[in-house]
Amino acid sequence: MTNHLEISNLSLILSTLLLVIAILVDYKEKLGLGKDIFIAGIRVVIQLFIIGYVLSFVFQINNNLVTLIMVLFIIFNASYNAHKTSEGIPNSFKISLTSIGVGTILALGILVLSGAIDWVPSQIVPITGMIASNSMTTIGITYQSLTTQFKDNRQQILEKLALGADEKQSSLTIVRQSIKTGMQPSISRSKTVGLVSLPGMMSGLMFAGIDPTEAIRYQIVVMFMLISVTAISSFIASYMTYRSFYNEEIQLMI
Repeated sequence: MTNHLEISNLSLILSTLLLVIAILVDYKEKLGLGKDIFIAGIRVVIQLFIIGYVLSFVFQINNNLVTLIMVLFIIFNASYNAHKTSEGIPNSFKISLTSIGVGTILALGILVLSGAIDWVPSQIVPITGMIASNSMTTIGITYQSLTTQFKDNRQQILEKLALGADEKQSSLTIVRQSIKTGMQPSISRSKTVGLVSLPGMMSGLMFAGIDPTEAIRYQIVVMFMLISVTAISSFIASYMTYRSFYNEEIQLMI
């Protein structure tokens, strides 16, 4: 049996009612997010249509250089957006770019060398998007965790410094907790996959008519990849960031 999925223009327009519901909730509770919700909705439509046509072109020409450019473009954008969540942490763009770049390159390298995926745009670009978006979220959580913990544990850090500890020794507990916090969403998502959520990649492949067993294999690879990438990203970001909370005299600046 062949399933045919088609979203008509009318269905697409009526789906905006879902956005209206979110705006009504914002209005009732006076959350101040109405403008952001509206702008987000507009950007979703514009950005998805643009990237849809771009990906169609990239998939058709199947050029290695263009594929690499797309990978770098995704990494750059993810890094920039992670940087915007840093709340003023110095060199946050460089830190984000390093964390996401290293995680993405390692993950793609292992997947390609192992034969799990091929270096073709139809596989590389979507996988890169998954990696970069998860790393971006992880780094944002890591930045927030570091800032909050340095503020909350200021007195303890000052006491450690007064007793002769260096910045690494004074911050080690905070760094480890931030890495743990950054990894937690991916771990929690993996524990409930298939029980609470049906993964998008697996569902999409099955929608396309791929054998369920093959779709499951791909999803397992993706879940392992995302756990690894969040670990790498949060680790690099935490260890590159914690020194930003100290000056050259090893004095806490927060």
